[in-house]
Amino acid sequence: MALVIEGEEHIAAPVGKVWEALNDPDILKKAIPGCQSLEKKSDTEMAATVVLKIGPIKATFNGEVTLKNLKPPHSYTIQGEGKGGIAGFAKGGAEVTLTADGPDATVLKYAAKAEVGGKIAQLGSRLIESTSKKLAGQFFSTFGEKVGA
Repeated sequence: MALVIEGEEHIAAPVGKVWEALNDPDILKKAIPGCQSLEKKSDTEMAATVVLKIGPIKATFNGEVTLKNLKPPHSYTIQGEGKGGIAGFAKGGAEVTLTADGPDATVLKYAAKAEVGGKIAQLGSRLIESTSKKLAGQFFSTFGEKVGA
């Protein structure tokens, strides 16, 4: 089952600061809903453990996150894959673009594609889509608050 999620977030910080934050595991860990751990393995690879509840299913996902197509400080592609045991799997990626909105503000745009399988995929497309959009919205609004603070 595939999903597409797009959006944008206005962040009260210059592009350089937002770019640094997008590459900072501590800030990302605080912004990712349900993130238990996020460990930097290299400049472009991280290992993550995330606990998510989708409808009646609560699962712990262990996965890998990779950053590709880096064009500092304007854009990159983030790709990830996680396995949640009997609950199933989730994998996907997002194109993230930063545009200056004056000297002290940034517009972050994202276009994400995700695919889920296993028991989670059996929950129905509406529930999965609404939960995915909610989680993406939570991540980017929390990220914006942390970086703009």
